[in-house]
Amino acid sequence: MNVERHHAPGNRALRPVQIFEVSTLYGAATLAASLDAGQFGPRQAARRILLVTTNAPTPEAATGLTAMTGFDRLADRFDETIDWNEAIRPFHPSTWAPLRDESPVWERMFRHAWRLSDAPVELIVESVHVSPARALATIFSGSAVHVYADGLMSYGPTRERLPQWLGCRIQRLLHLDLVPGLRPLLLVEHAVRPEIVPTDAFRAVLGELGEAAAGLPELAGVAADGPSAVLLGQYLAALGILSPEEEEELHVRMVRGAVAAGHECLVFKPHPTAPARYSHVMEKTAAQAGVRLHVLDSPVLAETVYERCGPTLVVGCFSTAMLTAATCYGIDIAKVGTTPLLDRLAPYQNSNRVPVTLVDFVVPDLEDAAAGARYAPATGQRTHAPVTGERTHAPVTGERTGELAALLRTVGYCMQAKLHPLLREEAIAWLDARLDEDTVRYFKRRRLTALALPGGGTSVRARLLRSSPSARWAAHRIRTAQRALR
Repeated sequence: MNVERHHAPGNRALRPVQIFEVSTLYGAATLAASLDAGQFGPRQAARRILLVTTNAPTPEAATGLTAMTGFDRLADRFDETIDWNEAIRPFHPSTWAPLRDESPVWERMFRHAWRLSDAPVELIVESVHVSPARALATIFSGSAVHVYADGLMSYGPTRERLPQWLGCRIQRLLHLDLVPGLRPLLLVEHAVRPEIVPTDAFRAVLGELGEAAAGLPELAGVAADGPSAVLLGQYLAALGILSPEEEEELHVRMVRGAVAAGHECLVFKPHPTAPARYSHVMEKTAAQAGVRLHVLDSPVLAETVYERCGPTLVVGCFSTAMLTAATCYGIDIAKVGTTPLLDRLAPYQNSNRVPVTLVDFVVPDLEDAAAGARYAPATGQRTHAPVTGERTHAPVTGERTGELAALLRTVGYCMQAKLHPLLREEAIAWLDARLDEDTVRYFKRRRLTALALPGGGTSVRARLLRSSPSARWAAHRIRTAQRALR
């Protein structure tokens, strides 16, 4: 067990214990902002453990959270930091899940190792449907659970139905208000109460991370050159959504689009696991266009680049950092390449579908010469100020946010219809009124057909056949026979 930072006074065994599981610096910043806002009570009311996990396929080769610039400042808000990977070695944190029948043994072991005694434990976790959060909820089977969401996936449905023994224990969903006025769909099937982590508190934490990075030579050099556009990489090839060559081309399109918009100095913030050749292709494109391109490999958040460089444009595909730029910093944002992704995501229930849909719907396209538009974070609106000029702000209106919410509820129903049966009538009404050549890209005809929704194969005969077990069995036998004859 790798236990560090023991500086809480007094007999901690008598106090409640709060275990905060975190795998990213962005998530740690979200937790820090929530603590600063008092959403977990006074500092001395509970012993706070920061449980750090590295979920990369090969954790030993990845940049650990504790090595990220500014981590120490965030860790000071906790009484100690524990390395979860070390605690469960040699198991991988994303795959290890103890059996429920074994939970008493594991709980006794971890209570002894972490000196928890018989203190009541609360769990604050991310992605509760998978490990390591699922493992912790299994081990501490009597603990209340709080879920925090640090990205756009909170606006989509829960990936799969949670067992009742877990769903009934979830107290809150803490989330950033990345699209003001938009309510999360995550965990609503368990009547979990959403609670916003205050934007001002989160912005202040990001400011701390910016200060911590001020001494980094690489970042200082980039900031001194005054880049006006930040390009965000996501490494979509690792998700199996694009091929490496297609992702290279996506990054090249970001460079060309930013140049066409009048930006002469750019900074590319690659995904930590992106191959170096991505940067080489972009650098060649920038050189041919006669603009300066900095590739920032330092272990810092994209938000730290916003803090230190003050760009006027952020370009990405569907990164959460795009919406943070707009909401927390008032920076113009633009998208590249979302439309093909809507078709590529498979199955339809893929959790990335809602982030892609959200960005595609509200964020202007960098390559759309007719757009000349920007995303207004206070409104969820597209306005018509160019992305090349000074930051502007549109009048406050919730119309676009309301349209987005209705679209995401319909998409969410199509993704997880069994979890959200009460959304069916609303989905039917939306599809009847709004499904056209502009919105059809958000849906798959096969999915609409399977759910007997407008836009699919909706004949009475088709609905009856799909609802008949005998018809489905006969169809399966026919397909099996056809395959045997090939």
